[in-house]
Amino acid sequence: MNSVQVLVKRLDPSVPLPRYGKAGDAGADITTRVDVTLQPGERLLVPTGLAIALPFGFAAFVHPRSGLAIKHGVSIVNAPGTVDAGYRGELQVILINHDPHEAISFKKGDRIAQIIIQRVESADFVEVSDLPGSERADGGFGSTGVKTT
Repeated sequence: MNSVQVLVKRLDPSVPLPRYGKAGDAGADITTRVDVTLQPGERLLVPTGLAIALPFGFAAFVHPRSGLAIKHGVSIVNAPGTVDAGYRGELQVILINHDPHEAISFKKGDRIAQIIIQRVESADFVEVSDLPGSERADGGFGSTGVKTT
């Protein structure tokens, strides 16, 4: 598996660096640097105590953890969150508790999300008067799904 060097600064020396659970995992776990409780339906910006420097041409994407989603209804509001190569501030995660009845608490150091590092391309946006044709054309949402008669 290829790897890219990502520089990490701990803003809180007691939080762990991002780490992969198993060899070959796409996402590295990141944790909260504070204790936090999310009430049903509540969303909150949760700090991780980490700042990163990505090489130009890469971005980090912050994804929900599937175990938190299925067991507790916890997700990320803007999933995936995008961290651009030029950003140097603290990584923070906008968590939401979708459970209609139960609050969920996280202690400092609990895993709250996963970060995926990916190569990204820049685009040159070129205005044209007409676009080339395609099989789908301007079919909207669901246009490639099963058709009913």
